[in-house]
Amino acid sequence: MTDVLRRGRASLAFSFFAQGAAFALLVTRIPAIQDRYGVSDALLPVFLAAVPVLAGVGSVTTEQLVKRIPPSVLLRWSQPVVLLALVGVGAGHGMAGLGTALAVFGLAVGALDASMNMLGVSLQRTYGRSIMLGFHAVYSLGGIVGASLAWVGAHWHLALWVSYLPVVAVLLPAALAGSRWYVDGDSRAGAGAEVGADGSDAEGESAAGGGSAVVFRLLLPLCLVMTFAYIGDSTVSNWSAKYLQDVLGSSEQLATVPYNVYMVTTLLGRAIGDFGVRRFGAAAVVRVGALGDAWSYRGAMAVPMVLVLVTLVYARSFAPRADRYGGGHERPRTADVGRGSNGL
Repeated sequence: MTDVLRRGRASLAFSFFAQGAAFALLVTRIPAIQDRYGVSDALLPVFLAAVPVLAGVGSVTTEQLVKRIPPSVLLRWSQPVVLLALVGVGAGHGMAGLGTALAVFGLAVGALDASMNMLGVSLQRTYGRSIMLGFHAVYSLGGIVGASLAWVGAHWHLALWVSYLPVVAVLLPAALAGSRWYVDGDSRAGAGAEVGADGSDAEGESAAGGGSAVVFRLLLPLCLVMTFAYIGDSTVSNWSAKYLQDVLGSSEQLATVPYNVYMVTTLLGRAIGDFGVRRFGAAAVVRVGALGDAWSYRGAMAVPMVLVLVTLVYARSFAPRADRYGGGHERPRTADVGRGSNGL
């Protein structure tokens, strides 16, 4: 494996780490953010819902931008925006300031997540084996660090901007320095024909007629599984601190602990996930991970649990016959990494 690939993988892993830390610092201090800005319980869901909605807008926009701009460039500049927006959340004034900071955070997070995962998938294709879960394990590690720092801030009653600024001061220049080693894979990797679970060419079927229905049928299980998993994940990340503090009467610092514990468990799962995909296949890993998220909540907290269990039905859709990792289907490793970000 070439040094270019190693540096590209390491720098991208740090990007995942930085994002995990930044997101943890935001969601674990939601009660403190609410108190600082005087956001009512009725209005809080609006602010929280706006972030993923705008992140979706940012992701869709990124999908169009990568036709002209390499994902490495989008990642290089979206990550600093996310980190600066985090400081803006902690240092802003009034509802307008909070809304603006969260809007910028959401849009930038969408661009960051899309470009970050695009680079990860291109590296995975180059390696010829599953490595994406390793990147997400590093994200969990960043989440553990971020949640731990949030506990320190809550324990010492530090102002939000005091908690956020030192972290951003370290992560931002490090992320910019590491971005010089991002590796853009073949831009055609994600733009090729859709391959069905039976190995058929969905694009060819579209040309012959009826292809749109085939593509929709293939994508629907993936979309449903991602939606249900995201609901379960966001329930823990966005509401665990509020739930402990308001419903269970915990202290502010104790309210940061559940997310930390959640990140520890995801770290364990993601650390062995790539091996599981290579050994047992993607469908088996998806099926076991539905089960892993099925833990009990009170009242509304039970809804994500039920939705996550639905993924058991669709887990088989993650077992394509073409381009499969694991089960004797690994491709030989190759050093064809496409263009590097420094060659723009």
